[in-house]
Amino acid sequence: MLIDTHTHLYSDEFDNDRDEMIHRANSIGIERFYLPAIDSSYTQKMFDLEAKYPEQMNLMMGLHPTSVQPGTYLDELENVKNWLDKRAFSAVGEIGIDLYWDKTTLGIQQTAFKTQIGWAKEKGLPIVIHCRESFDEIFEILEEEKDEKLFGIFHCFTGTKEQAERAIGFNMKLGIGGVVTFKNGKIDQFLNEIPLEHIVLETDSPYLAPVPYRGKRNESAYLKNVVEKLVDIYQISEKEIAQLTSQNALSVFEN
Repeated sequence: MLIDTHTHLYSDEFDNDRDEMIHRANSIGIERFYLPAIDSSYTQKMFDLEAKYPEQMNLMMGLHPTSVQPGTYLDELENVKNWLDKRAFSAVGEIGIDLYWDKTTLGIQQTAFKTQIGWAKEKGLPIVIHCRESFDEIFEILEEEKDEKLFGIFHCFTGTKEQAERAIGFNMKLGIGGVVTFKNGKIDQFLNEIPLEHIVLETDSPYLAPVPYRGKRNESAYLKNVVEKLVDIYQISEKEIAQLTSQNALSVFEN
């Protein structure tokens, strides 16, 4: 069994072939999909997908940092809290800080991140972190929040070995996807020094497709290409990669 711990299957990019795409993923052994939230505009699409594939779809709830905007973020956070109080979710995510698109919202991004970490702790849920050009800012908040209730996944990890070790020190697994197959991705150069017990697999589809699909729409079935790269890095079998990373994922989401 393989688990895609981070995939936006409700994305508009899949509207024409969503069922076929899910079937392709099932055919290579992917039995579970974890769907991160973005903002309220996608909530119904996530619920619809869960209703259609209840055994396979596992939903998160959270406000993505790029959706943290001055005029709307308080309402969006209220929406997140309402849903967290109303029903069960697998995680609070994806949440974090993104300074690639907009540095001017750093203050409210920090507020939203801290607020949602607090809710995750209240509910006993993991957090799934989005980090783009913001390792220092995220580590600063994790340092403040660090305790036995803080745990989760550092989604789409693209940092250095030192940053990987620091993230693991906050009780985070590293989400590894298509970037590990990129020539300039760099994480493949040290990943074999990070024990596999700290790794979970993800696609972040429709984004960040692995080689040889780089630049095209990503989909969950391409997780196989990530597994093949990890076989090369760790020098163990596909079966062992699948087994260990699935165990790791379940240890986070079914704690």
